Amino acid sequence: MEIYEWQVVLKYLILGLVQGFTEPIPVSSSGHVIIGQRLLGIEQKGLQFEILTNTASLIAICFIYREDLKRLVVHAVKFIRTRNSEYKSDFMFVVYVAAGTVPAAVLGLLFSDLIADYFTSIHTIAVTLLITGTALWLIRNFQGRKRDGDLSFKDASIVGLAQAVALVPGISRSGSTVIASIAVGMKQDTALRFSFLLYIPVSLGGMILGFFEYTRGPGLEGLAVPYLAAFFAALIMTYAAMKWFMGIMARGNLKYFAFYCYAAGILLLIYGPHFL
Repeated sequence: MEIYEWQVVLKYLILGLVQGFTEPIPVSSSGHVIIGQRLLGIEQKGLQFEILTNTASLIAICFIYREDLKRLVVHAVKFIRTRNSEYKSDFMFVVYVAAGTVPAAVLGLLFSDLIADYFTSIHTIAVTLLITGTALWLIRNFQGRKRDGDLSFKDASIVGLAQAVALVPGISRSGSTVIASIAVGMKQDTALRFSFLLYIPVSLGGMILGFFEYTRGPGLEGLAVPYLAAFFAALIMTYAAMKWFMGIMARGNLKYFAFYCYAAGILLLIYGPHFL
């Protein structure tokens, strides 16, 4: 492989690491990937890269929550078959995840092209990072009491709407859903679990729709190795970042992400127009 090709592989490897690290934490992976593309001089055509790296992140998150997923599916099926109240809580949790998925799925289908055209500027990302930071700061000391069995359709709808807002780059998906979950009164562990189980169906839907993007999008000649590097980088980094974030959530240290979002947003407002 020639030198220039290795340089391309390295750039995509870095971009995959950025996407993987920022996907689970509340700082906006989409915003950071756009910044990374500008800094590295990578011009993306189509959604292939986004779909590929999001699939890698999805695999990592499904692996982390594999026991929860298995329990929820088995108990939901058992409740449907037996109506045994022992399994009702897990069945309803699945229902609430499904309900919370609807807003992002609908708005994503209707407005994804509009968002891509009008909300990917550096100025927009800077402002939305500041919004994310403010929301994180406001809920930093909230201590909810709701566990898995205490949720309602109202809770699921509010968190689902928050996930839909995160379609705008710079608004963190994990941040918006964790913030909304804590704001409606969920305990930290329930908020985290609900947030990332909510991510799974939306990401799966994007992956399925992405199949058509691959078939009709621009060719990927010469990008097989760079994309493969980005995929595995995102897979490994998402797993590591998710484990790290779970520990931070357990200690209630979300304020540090608020500080980061403020710093990043301010720096982008000042220097972004000149360097990006």
